[in-house]
Amino acid sequence: MNLNIQLFAGLVELFGTSVLHIAIDQEAVSIEQLRKLITDKYPAAAPQLKTCFFAKNQAYANESDWVTTADELALIPPVSGGQPTLYEITYDSIDARQVAAKVNHPNHGASLLFIGTTREMTYGQRTVLLEYEAYVPMAIKTMETIGQEITDRWPGTLTAITHRLGKVAIAEASVVIAVSSPHRASCYEASRYAIERLKQIVPIWKKEIWEDGSEWKGSQTGPWNPLETTLTD
Repeated sequence: MNLNIQLFAGLVELFGTSVLHIAIDQEAVSIEQLRKLITDKYPAAAPQLKTCFFAKNQAYANESDWVTTADELALIPPVSGGQPTLYEITYDSIDARQVAAKVNHPNHGASLLFIGTTREMTYGQRTVLLEYEAYVPMAIKTMETIGQEITDRWPGTLTAITHRLGKVAIAEASVVIAVSSPHRASCYEASRYAIERLKQIVPIWKKEIWEDGSEWKGSQTGPWNPLETTLTD
């Protein structure tokens, strides 16, 4: 069967269409199954899909509800007043200002923005391009874990992380981390913790592409053990 799902607001820009067409080799599908099918087909949209609800015949649907071609379907993003997504994976260029805005708080006197970019020269070797891939659902979950660890360690601190996948050219940003806190000392510490912890536990892989070859890079900060609960001081 062919399902037509209406899209709204930022979802239209994300998918490049106002109606998403999904072909399924069965006569009915649950909302939970449909969500997974869309996520598998569009992994870069996983963070946004996680916050959306499906509507069936102009009413919010439960994950256990079943739908067929006879149903009118829509994917509903958070309505006005919803909270921004603090942890994102994207194939698009990262707007650092948007990431920074997510942690803006009237009671915070300090904010820091870390931008990781593609470096051209490393130990005399010229990089022409970086390429990233990720286990997206787990990457989002582990970034959320980092944010919670920071909140527990530096109470009141806010963290937002956006990581880019796919090809990232020289001087372009692959990761942007924004941190804000009431005082600057904890802000500096939390920002450093966030990037080091990201490299330790978030399932994102980097391929360095040179003029004469390429290589997938693993841990470059010592033995890799993602089961360590936190970073040591």
